[in-house]
Amino acid sequence: MNETLAGWLQILALLAVLALSYRPLGDYMARVLTSAKHLRVERVLYRIGGVDGDADQRWPVYLRSVLAFSLLSMLFLYALQRFQSHLLLSVGMKNVPAGVAFNTAASFVANTNWQSYSGETTMGHLVQMAGLAVQNFVSAAVGVAVVAALIRGFTRKRTDRVGNFWVDLTRITLRVLLPISVVFAIVLIAAGTVQNFHGVEAIHSITGGSQSMTGGPVASQEVIKLLGTNGGGFYNANSAHPFENPNAFTNVLEVYLLLVVAVCLPRTFGSMVGDKRQGYAILAVMGLIWAASVAVITVNELHSVSSQAGHAAGGMLEGKEQRIGVWGSALFATSTTLTSTGAVNSFHDSYSPIGGGMTIFNMMLGEIAPGGTGSGLYGILVLAIIAVFVAGLMVGRTPEYLGKKLGGREMKFASLYILTTPTVVLVGAGLAMALPGERAGMLNSGPHGFSEVLYAFTSAANNNGSAFGGLSVNTNWYNTALGLAMILGRFLPMVFVLALAGSLARQQPVPATAGTLPTHRPQFVGLLTAVIVIVVGLTYFPALALGPLAEGLH
Repeated sequence: MNETLAGWLQILALLAVLALSYRPLGDYMARVLTSAKHLRVERVLYRIGGVDGDADQRWPVYLRSVLAFSLLSMLFLYALQRFQSHLLLSVGMKNVPAGVAFNTAASFVANTNWQSYSGETTMGHLVQMAGLAVQNFVSAAVGVAVVAALIRGFTRKRTDRVGNFWVDLTRITLRVLLPISVVFAIVLIAAGTVQNFHGVEAIHSITGGSQSMTGGPVASQEVIKLLGTNGGGFYNANSAHPFENPNAFTNVLEVYLLLVVAVCLPRTFGSMVGDKRQGYAILAVMGLIWAASVAVITVNELHSVSSQAGHAAGGMLEGKEQRIGVWGSALFATSTTLTSTGAVNSFHDSYSPIGGGMTIFNMMLGEIAPGGTGSGLYGILVLAIIAVFVAGLMVGRTPEYLGKKLGGREMKFASLYILTTPTVVLVGAGLAMALPGERAGMLNSGPHGFSEVLYAFTSAANNNGSAFGGLSVNTNWYNTALGLAMILGRFLPMVFVLALAGSLARQQPVPATAGTLPTHRPQFVGLLTAVIVIVVGLTYFPALALGPLAEGLH
């Protein structure tokens, strides 16, 4: 009973602080993205980069800026890893092998943070700070920049301009992500998270044993890995490691950090389009999906029929930290797989079949509840366009959303968006299962082994980065295949989102009529929720039936 009460209290506390953050942070981000004024430090950066901060870009130029910046970031991070042993603060770490360096560079630039290596035995402090942590900031800012361009597509008329990528990137990084990260890094340090420049040290126990432990600038990286929905751990155990997540308080705080920006972005959307009710409608859909997932995972981990020992222990405690418990683990697992974060505080491979299957399904939704920083909002807005189109078919009229008509061009971009990720996931998982050498990397056989492979490609293509576990992925094939899945899953959808933004921006808004579908009412919330679940279910159900569903019904 005490554990149940504590579980409910941490959920209620989390919801309370998110509610308190929604309006001020959402409105602040809207002001950041719409302000005509540049800070002095921003003007200096624009001058160094040769950027005209007052110039708007057409969507193809905006896209090329996104791709060019990401490519240069990937090359820089790859080189940093390959020459690691010659850098300061390498703490004795060797150069990272080429396959792992490619996979890691693709992963962190794509905001995925999938790790096929153990951080404490592979990456030196300088690579962690100047490479991985920097990408945690800027890859998150790229996602917010892209959704800002899409929102401008709804608000502008008869123009081919959707904003300036370099301005959006700089402002989100300097005005939003950096200040919040500094404040909460101090909070984490005060709560017990490690922050130093120590190398590998031998720790001696009172029983005479010893263990090698690596220190490092953990707290400063921990905040942005969560705030930017990145997820890469300084240690292999990620947020289950006491150096990253020391206690129950930091666990709830970390869940708050990985949710807060994505939860507040619907308010930003409502403010920028001039109708805050639109933001509340989107937030309601996100909240319904999140609450349902929390309930399914928590109930299955507390009352799973797959383990009598689990009943006696009070739940499925295998793979979970005792200081966090079942409730804290389920809350974290839901939030991280619905936000493209990838940080984990428990071993998802040890979850019950339905609980583990729900974490896969969360990612298959496109991580839109509330999703990644920026990517979650633009993903659910594309699905909102699909929902409006479906409603238009029902009544036989041309659909429109926020005053913009949705014709064949717009629907092609939306359709390509929702087809991209499932194609990458299913093709990648199919190839892995077809190759005997890659099947040999599964720890388990049967449905559970297939779930391990399906989880890996779902996590990579949806830019989540968490791992089911039980699969040996540090091979040349998996490093390459998953690296390509991360790149395609991140940047192909951005192409379609920005093309959609440009198409919408060129239109002249049409006035609402009696036949216009109200997109701020419960009716639309229900329609959008149904479209999300049905589209995902039809796409992924056969794969889920071969994995977690088959295991759960066994």
